[in-house]
Amino acid sequence: MFKLSKKAMTCMTAVLLIASQLLSSHPTHAKEKNQMTNLIILQNVPQIKNEIKNLRIQLKAIHTYSDGHFTQTSSHLVWSSSNKKVATVDHNGLVKMTSHPGRSLIKVTDGAHSDRIMIESKKSGAKGNAQPITKIIKQKGSKYDVVNNAVKRMTLGEKIGQMLMPDFRTYNGKDVTEMLPQIREQIDKYHLGGVILFRENLVNTKQIVKLTEDYQKASDKYGLLLTTDQEGGIVTRVQSGTAMPGNMALGAARSEKLAKQVGQATGEELSALGINMDMAPVLDVNNNPDNPVIGVRSFGEDPKLVARLGISYMNGLYDSGIAATGKHFPGHGDTAVDSHLGLPSVPYDLNRLKKVELYPFNKAMGAGLDAVMTAHITFPKIDDTKVVSKKDGSMISLPATLSHKILTGLIREQMGFKGVIFTDAMNMQAITDNFGSVDAAIRAVNAGADILTMPVDLDSVYNGLNNAVKNGDIKEQRIKDSVKRILTLKINKGIIKSEKTDDLNKKINRATRIVGSPKHKQIEQNAANQAVTLIKNQNVLPLKNNKSSNITVIGHNYLDGLSSAIKKYHSNITTIDAAGPLNDTQLNQVKHSSAVIIGTYTSDVNGRAKTSPQMQLVNQLINKLNKPVIAVAIRNPYDIMAYPKVDAYLAQYAFNDANFKASAATIFGKNDPKGQLPVTIPGPKGKPLYPFGFGLHYYAADINKLR
Repeated sequence: MFKLSKKAMTCMTAVLLIASQLLSSHPTHAKEKNQMTNLIILQNVPQIKNEIKNLRIQLKAIHTYSDGHFTQTSSHLVWSSSNKKVATVDHNGLVKMTSHPGRSLIKVTDGAHSDRIMIESKKSGAKGNAQPITKIIKQKGSKYDVVNNAVKRMTLGEKIGQMLMPDFRTYNGKDVTEMLPQIREQIDKYHLGGVILFRENLVNTKQIVKLTEDYQKASDKYGLLLTTDQEGGIVTRVQSGTAMPGNMALGAARSEKLAKQVGQATGEELSALGINMDMAPVLDVNNNPDNPVIGVRSFGEDPKLVARLGISYMNGLYDSGIAATGKHFPGHGDTAVDSHLGLPSVPYDLNRLKKVELYPFNKAMGAGLDAVMTAHITFPKIDDTKVVSKKDGSMISLPATLSHKILTGLIREQMGFKGVIFTDAMNMQAITDNFGSVDAAIRAVNAGADILTMPVDLDSVYNGLNNAVKNGDIKEQRIKDSVKRILTLKINKGIIKSEKTDDLNKKINRATRIVGSPKHKQIEQNAANQAVTLIKNQNVLPLKNNKSSNITVIGHNYLDGLSSAIKKYHSNITTIDAAGPLNDTQLNQVKHSSAVIIGTYTSDVNGRAKTSPQMQLVNQLINKLNKPVIAVAIRNPYDIMAYPKVDAYLAQYAFNDANFKASAATIFGKNDPKGQLPVTIPGPKGKPLYPFGFGLHYYAADINKLR
């Protein structure tokens, strides 16, 4: 047998030791770096907001790793309670509290690690059947500070990636409806923290569930914020499911309960589809009838109404587990320029802004708003900083999105907001025309923005921000502060990479039951019915369903929706598609009608000008016919400004099927119109044509006679 000498054995041992050390500094080290360190009950994390509802709370567990990241875990866990008289816990971590006073330690273990949390219950002191006072007492220790631990260990590139939220609407000219290798590569390369989805991406329930699951699978260690603008009404991104009537419709309905129901139903559908954040509610106060971009997206012109309904909608989203975003800070409602196309300016000082524009945001922040989205609007009396526009070399004020005085000075320091600040889309012309993509990104981050939405040229912006930190143009602490807020939002909304995902077919089946459910459709129709506002009625409405009469329905935009709804109440219908004045043949045809119903659709001040072909058509009917003319404002309630002599006029605020059904039911007396104008309709010489809060309605006794 071959035998090594003692000297050879010593040399061999030294070689093996060196080799072992070399190996441990390469691939094996990467594995060690990601070793599991702890099992933690998520509710012990200091940033988590714990809320006990109906004496119940769903506890969740996470594994933490030595590189700082964490994952949600549910497999092979054993939950237990130390005092079942106070609280019990099932195998999924659902804690049910009794009315018995005392304390119970809820413990969880995976066999190798364990954690616990305290449940305390006290008598309320109130007489009767009052529920006990219950609270959660968190454990303390550095291991629970998972947010700071993660940020400390993230690379600069990982931190910057958390702050980027691009869109992938199309690729090579085709709508992106499924995960593409090129997109998966970008998510990985730039460590993206979120993606915003648009109508092009969101076609049907099954497809959306698959797409969002693939996005989460492709995400880096911390999961993706998957967002969309599901405001309802004219801004509805999801093509399947329930199309709620929009904010101004809710403003007309005046019901906080209804606003919350709409928010919750919207959130339930988004959650089932795999979307975890809604870029809503709109908190803009629309007090400028010439506003081309907000309009019916606002709850109305009264700051208190906007605040009440906005908070109700927000709470509805929260009840469904969806994050909410108030927009567009400090307020886009009093502008006559669309920031998608130009750079609007709001000339007011801080005192005026506090009373109007800032009021809903301040109230929503106090009620726990998750995030705000900035407006690409200049507020020269708040920030008079001048910069050179790259568009034409002129001196311009900084838009709010890029203003340190607004994002940090106003939002953070004066208003005390601790949530996430999103920019509005960085590809809008207010930004792209005046600033380069990288310059705009650097300015926004230095101003205090946490997430850059839809940055132009992702690669340039990602590298530009990296270089800006390395050369000192952006302090790394500024980046860290943003990432802490982003991770805090994610863990509070359960946006955490999971070690085990649900079966895709189960997800699709669940979504199919929820999205567009009869319950949600009923909420949609209730909202549309309550929103219809009868603004003028010269003893014309409600129409009688006389089978011998003929009704002519005229219009161009959404004519099919209006005529189809009318046909459900009256069989003898003539439809004329016309975008301008009728010719003599058409006019003679209409003269044989017993009544005319016309739908008008405008999106800006030019559309409702009396010189526009559509408004010339309405006034032609009013002047040439000796028949009742009933006008339906399909979108903006301001349309009557162009044809004030119409016989009857009602506003429906959106163009979904539910809105047309509500208007038709109102015209024929099957729906008592209870909507109130959420905005003032201006008249000549500065006097209102119809004031805020105005609205006619039928009396139930009168309707019953017609049925």
